[in-house]
Amino acid sequence: MYYKQFLVFFFKQLQVNRSGRYEEAFPFLSPCGREHNYIRCDDVPIVFTHLLQGVSGEEHLSYCGGAEKLAVPFQPEKLVMLPENGRLYHPGPEKAGGVGLVKSALAFELSPSFEYEQGPGKAPTHFRWKDKCHILTNELLPKIRGKEKEGG
Repeated sequence: MYYKQFLVFFFKQLQVNRSGRYEEAFPFLSPCGREHNYIRCDDVPIVFTHLLQGVSGEEHLSYCGGAEKLAVPFQPEKLVMLPENGRLYHPGPEKAGGVGLVKSALAFELSPSFEYEQGPGKAPTHFRWKDKCHILTNELLPKIRGKEKEGG
């Protein structure tokens, strides 16, 4: 139980490193009292692991092992898939960079719902979910591409 409480605390504190210290080497940090936990990752620090169903039918994406305590509303129209590597992204907590990576296993479960009007090898254009066709907005692309340019 303590492990889960720690994860929830750690990821709720997670933010972009604007401390003036180690910002290039460690683009994220999670403060814990007087201690600063500096973080570097290959992609983004938020990883969505589960799609949760709420009691009144709403859906949330849970991240980093926190179940319902670490979750954001699922917004199907804001999913972004990069055709060059197949990675799938969704909006995440703004203070942690505003974008999260969807875990490969979950992305695989969601993949049949994508539609590709521009043809194979191109980014998907629509996402069919719960009898509704969502036009993908791709509004996360600047955040994802900006991070790539920074070398993150």
